[in-house]
Amino acid sequence: MSLLGIDVGTTGCKAAAFALDGRCIASAYREVPTDSPRPGWAQLDSRRVFALVKEAIAEVASQTGGDPITALSVSSMGEAATPVTLDRQILGPSILMSDARGAEYLVLLREAIGQEAFYAINPNVLAATYTMPKLCWLRDHDPDLYRQADRFLLWADLVVFLLGGRDVTCHSLANRTLLFDLRREAWSDRLIELTGLDLDKLATCVPAGTVAGTVCDALAEELALPAGVAIVVGGHDQCCNALGAGAISPGSAVCGIGTYECIAPVFDHVPEGAAMLECGFNIEHHLPPGLYVSFLYNQSGSLVRWFRDTFASADHRLGGAADIYDTLSAEMPLEPTRLLTLPHFETTGPPHFAADSAGVILGLRTGTTRGEILKSIMESVTFYLAENVDALGRMGIRPGELIATGGGAKSDAWLQIKADILGLPLVRPRVTEGSTLGAAMLAGLATGVFATPAEAVDRFVARQRVFEPNPTRHAAYQHRLAEYRKLYPALRDLLRSSVHEL
Repeated sequence: MSLLGIDVGTTGCKAAAFALDGRCIASAYREVPTDSPRPGWAQLDSRRVFALVKEAIAEVASQTGGDPITALSVSSMGEAATPVTLDRQILGPSILMSDARGAEYLVLLREAIGQEAFYAINPNVLAATYTMPKLCWLRDHDPDLYRQADRFLLWADLVVFLLGGRDVTCHSLANRTLLFDLRREAWSDRLIELTGLDLDKLATCVPAGTVAGTVCDALAEELALPAGVAIVVGGHDQCCNALGAGAISPGSAVCGIGTYECIAPVFDHVPEGAAMLECGFNIEHHLPPGLYVSFLYNQSGSLVRWFRDTFASADHRLGGAADIYDTLSAEMPLEPTRLLTLPHFETTGPPHFAADSAGVILGLRTGTTRGEILKSIMESVTFYLAENVDALGRMGIRPGELIATGGGAKSDAWLQIKADILGLPLVRPRVTEGSTLGAAMLAGLATGVFATPAEAVDRFVARQRVFEPNPTRHAAYQHRLAEYRKLYPALRDLLRSSVHEL
């Protein structure tokens, strides 16, 4: 027997089946295209994406005859919701978090309740990226679609529902809507009232790991799945990634290195709200009961990709992605660079959420090499997050190590840079794509394959390598970090002026 994990992201969907000893038996990936019907709009064709999800499931199921799938669960991005009917018909697209629609409703909500009172109910910093502003926009600009929709389902919930499960959502995903009361673990009556949205268009809130039904017979036959495969309520991809990395106890933390880098520390209580809000940190339910996570994030892989496309495009065309990153890493100096980079190439994460800033590379000389520039970019991303890690530490939440996942976790050089700057060990697990693994583990927990999350981690999560901080380089980086912290305050007004003039 085997367990199936499914992950639906902004740019792709993946399915992977795992044997009960943690081996990946089969996996499949499908790229997901983003539609932009108007400037500033970004959405997914939900019918097309679900068809791609089914393709991935069918490809995996066809390779699991010797270990038939018994249960599945789904990890997904948050925020993007799809309108559906109760007879499982998709009515329209899902609006992505990067879509510009709905920002005006945040102004009204701030005026009505204020950020502090809002955070006491739903501990997120108000922003147009979440679900609620998009639903308000649809209600007022596409009233027929809003009226016809029986439910608006987030992606993990949508896949569960369309496969034959109940219309439910877990606490971690419900939190991404801005309509969820964290402490009551239910939709907030006050926030529903203030926004004027309809409660009956939202899924029922249940804990992650709830069995939501079984795959319907027709789809099981279409997808080559055995009859009676259990469908288990999944969760937000960051939480599934943390479970798949083994971050299931207070003091543990996962560091997902992708287009954005996200450090997700785990804690067993709801921290004091004012201090968390001051730093711009959210609070969200983890998948194991009684645990919470926060997200410290900023640009990461997107900056390395920009560097590759700008400084090494010819090499990339000749050698391919793997070869060019190996080549560029070999060009980086071993010691800390003389450069300081401000990683504000796009709107930043907490604590600044700076939309009116820009990237800066300070200290360039005619003798500067592209290897130095690349390493400075990698250093700067970690400098940015070091400020957040230090702030968490002052609240008594400091991880003892970071478990690295995502594409960036494959880079020895980058993990060593992070260890040297943060003064923390960076652990690379055997499986660095943790979201599908975490979803599969959740499926096993819900169906009795594992008695506890700790047992699931013992059987499914293995460490491949630990990168220990170098004490000499850590001391040097502490000096560079102090200089980095002066960079944005010194340039803030100039950067704002230059951005507004563009």
